[in-house]
Amino acid sequence: WLMPALTILLAITILPAAAETVRIYITNSAGDSVHVVDPATNKVVQEIKGIEAAHGINFSPDGARVYISNEADSTLDVVDQKNGKIIKKVPLSGHPNNIAVTKDGSRVVVAIAQEAGALDFIDTASLTRAKTVPVNGRQHNVYVTPDGKYSVSGSTRTGVMSVVNLQTEQPAWELKLDAGVRPMTFEVGPDGSTRRVYAQLSNFNGFSVVDFAERKEVEKIKLPSEPTGFGAQEQRLGSPSHGIGVAPDGKTLWVTSLSANAVFVYSLPDLKLQGHVALPELKLKGFTQPLGALPNWVTFTPDSKLIYVSNSGIRSVSAISTSAMKVVANIPVGEVPKRINTLVMR
Repeated sequence: WLMPALTILLAITILPAAAETVRIYITNSAGDSVHVVDPATNKVVQEIKGIEAAHGINFSPDGARVYISNEADSTLDVVDQKNGKIIKKVPLSGHPNNIAVTKDGSRVVVAIAQEAGALDFIDTASLTRAKTVPVNGRQHNVYVTPDGKYSVSGSTRTGVMSVVNLQTEQPAWELKLDAGVRPMTFEVGPDGSTRRVYAQLSNFNGFSVVDFAERKEVEKIKLPSEPTGFGAQEQRLGSPSHGIGVAPDGKTLWVTSLSANAVFVYSLPDLKLQGHVALPELKLKGFTQPLGALPNWVTFTPDSKLIYVSNSGIRSVSAISTSAMKVVANIPVGEVPKRINTLVMR
């Protein structure tokens, strides 16, 4: 009787791990499409069409749905991941910006970029707007903390970072910074809680460091002054640094710079500069110097081996090897690509 049992046990132990499918999604903010890239080939494998001025993008935990904030219609567009077709357009309380999804997938949180400022909570079971929570100032971006307990959003108008308790759906605390709050990313502590928030600011080529538990800014780090020379011709220096992310392995922080046309890399947790990766340049007749790629948002593959940067000025996405610190592919996409995110399906 032992032989069949041992055979079954052996079969179980040698079964391969469940296959993992990874896709990089890019919204084209001045177009009507979303491009989907396979990081294994760095090729576009799907194009979602019919969403004018797509902005934020996120996913259901099982990967079956793609959520996209639609600036043209002020809706949250729900898309079937497999066929790229719109399932439903959920009306919002105002003009949307970025979005986040709760850890359990029950709600999508939408930043409303209108005064006086709010977050819309979309119930994913009924696909209706369940609640609108007022916050301080029109909202630019919203995130869910790594432990799933809070949403964190920021206003470019008031310079206030707003934290909402996701269990009670009530404001928990807020922090006033000295400039408009733009993209943010989070560093996780040993216990899984949020240790620090890294927030980019208007008119600042660098980022703010916020101690989440202490609820205060503890440092501001300015990016190196060299290389420089980009962004002025494009009149984009009101937000000279607009893309930031902590790698999934928690070892590095990557920060884009329009004025440097590059991505700077810092080690964690000591925040020591490791170097930078130059991004593509565009040389046009009649211009005294090349135009920059105008790097926007960033996202990673789950193994931290690749980081993707949306180049809003040159209709492309750059794939960068994090170990070699060099661009390994430039992938053509649509008009003014900005928000970018990673879907992992198992």
